[in-house]
Amino acid sequence: MVQISLYNTKSRKQEPFVPQDPRNVRMYVCGPTVYDRAHLGNARPVVVFDVLFRLLRQEYGAEHVTYVRNFTDVDDKINTRAAQTGRSITEITDETIGWFLEDMGALGALEPTHAPRATDYIGQMVTICAELIARGHAYEAEGHVLFAVESYADYGALSGRSVDDMIAGARVEVAPYKRNPMDFVLWKPSSDDLPGWDSPWGRGRPGWHIECSAMAQELLGATFDIHGGGNDLQFPHHENEIAQSRCAHPEGDFARVWMHNEMLQVEGRKMSKSLGNFFTVRDLLDQGVPGEVIRFVFLSTHYRKPMDWTAKKATAAVQTLKGWYAATDNVSPSETAPDAVVNSLAKDLNTAGAIAEMHGLQRAGKVHELKAAMLLLGFPAAEDVDWFRTKSIMASISDAPEHANRIGELLRVWQDLRSQKRFAEADKLKGRLESVGLKVSIQAGGIPSAEPTIDFDPAKLEALS
Repeated sequence: MVQISLYNTKSRKQEPFVPQDPRNVRMYVCGPTVYDRAHLGNARPVVVFDVLFRLLRQEYGAEHVTYVRNFTDVDDKINTRAAQTGRSITEITDETIGWFLEDMGALGALEPTHAPRATDYIGQMVTICAELIARGHAYEAEGHVLFAVESYADYGALSGRSVDDMIAGARVEVAPYKRNPMDFVLWKPSSDDLPGWDSPWGRGRPGWHIECSAMAQELLGATFDIHGGGNDLQFPHHENEIAQSRCAHPEGDFARVWMHNEMLQVEGRKMSKSLGNFFTVRDLLDQGVPGEVIRFVFLSTHYRKPMDWTAKKATAAVQTLKGWYAATDNVSPSETAPDAVVNSLAKDLNTAGAIAEMHGLQRAGKVHELKAAMLLLGFPAAEDVDWFRTKSIMASISDAPEHANRIGELLRVWQDLRSQKRFAEADKLKGRLESVGLKVSIQAGGIPSAEPTIDFDPAKLEALS
């Protein structure tokens, strides 16, 4: 087993990863607020922690890793969207969760072990609030429950911020019922037109931060191994999670390792609607950018460095992936990924280093090892990548594009017969393809080709079965 080391935001250093229980490795990653399509920035932590999930599953066994990524389905942004559209909150959140899972699946992300919705854990949130009040770490004021920041001596340790910085960074609400400007809301009252649940403090709804503490405690326990998310969540969200969780459950450590990915830019600039460089994942997919290409661009930069999405990088990723898929098409992967690739990932998830090692595998012709490495990093097998196979075939039959699908189907059958060593049947099908005026061959990298000749007869093509 390789020794994994991870950079721990809490200690500000890279440390050997030693799970509390190797038979139950536990990871929590903050998920989306579900009111709209996921943009590129939302997708980066999904891909980053998907690679870590895959690495942990390989090293400890898939049955010994529990990964939780939540959905925040109670939030003022959702309430606003419902008011703007006249649609119900449930309809909006259900639709958005479906979009998210579809789009992240297109990027090759495995679904986590648990994907809880915040609204299914309201009871646990109320219990935490009551426990914090009983322990003197929270107080009720005008229908609100607020966490008393001064009651937790280590507040600010994760982000390393001063009180003045934290006040500025949190953009705290000035409210007369707060004892301290830094105190944050655990529970707030709801008017009749807003979602609300009964509680000892009246009808209301949870504050944002309490949700993750409740879901993590319920699904992973008072102490678990890894908590991940974007760098923008470090303060105040993760700082507040630590404070309320440690105070409600002083017997636990909450998360032992904290990991944060850096932010994303587009063509060297912060992604912004006002700059016209704001993209959702679906925007790119609908423009014909394959999910594997988006994933490759993400993984080409170390997760703790800012990542710049550029058209040039996407174009280069297409060419690299085409080469890898051509080399590994219909090749069986080695039993495990090469040590050099695994070791790169084990060093604080160095995906850029792993990709460099994979380039070397391709140059050396180690196609079985390359395919295993691709699968470990979440790239599907060439046999399952429609854009690669279709575009490869289309490139060789550009003189007859209207017949591309039919020719492509027959070429795939021919290639499958050859891979199954049913050569007599493969030769028979090849002869029939050539009888309609197609020149059939295998290109470099094992790609099937059918080039129309001057004798190509589309009418005969349609008669082939």
